[in-house]
Amino acid sequence: MNKKLFALLSVLVLASMILAACGPKPTEAPMTEAPMTEAPATEVPATEAPTAEPTPVPDIPVATYERGSLTVAECGNGYTGFFKAIEAVDDYTVKFTLCKSDPAFLSKIAFSPFAIYPEEWIESTAGETARTSDGLEKPIGTGPYMVSEWKRGDSITFVKNPDYYGEAPKADTLVFRWSSESAARLLELQAGTIDGFDNPGPDDFATIQGDANLQLALRPALNIFYVGMTNTFPPFDNVKVRQAIAMGIDRQRIVDTFYPKGSEVASHFTPCSIPNACEGEAWYAFDVEAAKALLADAGYPDGFKTKLYYRDVVRGYLPQVGNVAQDIQAQLKANLNIDAEIVVMESGAFIEESGAGRLDGLYLLGWGADYPHITNFLDYHFGQSTQQFGVIPPEIYEPIALGATIADPAEAAPIYTQANNAIRELVPMVPIAHGGSAVAYRADVVNPQASPLTSEMFAHTDPGGRDVFVWMQNAEPISMFCADETDGESLRACEQVMQSLYGYEINGTAVEPVLAESCTPNEDLTVWTCTLRQDVKFHDGSTFDAYDVVATFNMGLNIASPFHVGNTNLWEYYDYLWGLMKKPGE
Repeated sequence: MNKKLFALLSVLVLASMILAACGPKPTEAPMTEAPMTEAPATEVPATEAPTAEPTPVPDIPVATYERGSLTVAECGNGYTGFFKAIEAVDDYTVKFTLCKSDPAFLSKIAFSPFAIYPEEWIESTAGETARTSDGLEKPIGTGPYMVSEWKRGDSITFVKNPDYYGEAPKADTLVFRWSSESAARLLELQAGTIDGFDNPGPDDFATIQGDANLQLALRPALNIFYVGMTNTFPPFDNVKVRQAIAMGIDRQRIVDTFYPKGSEVASHFTPCSIPNACEGEAWYAFDVEAAKALLADAGYPDGFKTKLYYRDVVRGYLPQVGNVAQDIQAQLKANLNIDAEIVVMESGAFIEESGAGRLDGLYLLGWGADYPHITNFLDYHFGQSTQQFGVIPPEIYEPIALGATIADPAEAAPIYTQANNAIRELVPMVPIAHGGSAVAYRADVVNPQASPLTSEMFAHTDPGGRDVFVWMQNAEPISMFCADETDGESLRACEQVMQSLYGYEINGTAVEPVLAESCTPNEDLTVWTCTLRQDVKFHDGSTFDAYDVVATFNMGLNIASPFHVGNTNLWEYYDYLWGLMKKPGE
């Protein structure tokens, strides 16, 4: 098969199934009413790690970087990353040589954390002493907008990039604002002080659709809300406790009570519209008696005390955060006699602590699709190096790693059956819902966007002929150095400024070239050669070329690089989707 055609068909197969119907759901037991209680919430910045931690063994760097060339000496032998080499063949050609096939390469390379920075900017703003506010708040990219001003706690102002190589933005100025309250966002839209906002509350869908001055754009439910737990903390180190919690929460009740139309109870972690997502057995039915028996077998016949952590940030996967937390708290008490103290955390601290596996109780978190492939859900959350759930057993991570190397969904199906069944049996978390969500706009906004990947590109949206487009989202970005962020509000802000080699179509999931003219693979998908655009300049006036691509990936992947310094320093997407260039200390 022609190589270009093979690559294109692989992407189209993934994207074409996004709207396919999910498989049959398990029969849920009748709902039981758990009392709704108003629980006091304690605001804390973070939780402390266990006092008796083993002394960490430093990872061993394996990469060699010279300008235009990033290589590792060998694949394997402790190195589990994807990349063997990333090289500038010439000024406008980059070759990615992989240690293993990657059928999701184009979908992954299109993701915003892998946007390209100027080589000179990386060298001047990164490093132990140079990651200043400019580095975190004013990234230099190639996109249609540039950051003009970030007033922390208030707004971010973007201005049109006068040297943009593509179609100019519809509005000269873009402003990001935020509010955690859906009702407040709706009032601003009704008053005309904003042009659009993310995630209307479920009860507001009908109000928006019934107002001639407003319009509602619906998103597909490509997300997951789950209750997480970390198996290095007792009693969550006991699989029977985790299974009891899985059976003791009435998930259907939560969806029926707190979610809008288009939402559904999760039968599997990954939404079923993604190929191979729902291979294997469906999740446990609600069964209080079976849950109590498991808890008793685990040594907790009278339940136990724990904490229930969350951040007060609305997401498409969790539209009513506090209400859902209180309902889960009430269900745990009524069904399993588990006393869960609610603890509300600041968003950035919550992401950092949960990602590092330092939360000693239950916690509410979720995920929206970054690219339409099962690896985006399973590899990130259950790969071998994942920390948030504690120690990931090989029964889970081994089939996931194998599945990620198989291009044909039919061939990969039995592998993902093993992975999904192991997740069900070992319960690193409890999947609750795939949440339907929407975006609301003024009626005169042209080309309203509701990206299934929550990657709205506002340069393409016309705010009714006005010069300024004002957008309101759920929370303030954590930073705009998105190579080292996972927060959705941060990523959306970065996407107005930064660009990757590929990107996603507007309001869709198919990938298309952006900074690359094309990326074509060899027959076994282990070498991808990208031809770059030659008419692109960065916001600082420097010319985009292959050396910028290699320098960007060196910054993200190479732990020995002096420029491998970020905001969280977890580099989670680089790590989970490609693997950092390291091997475990010996």
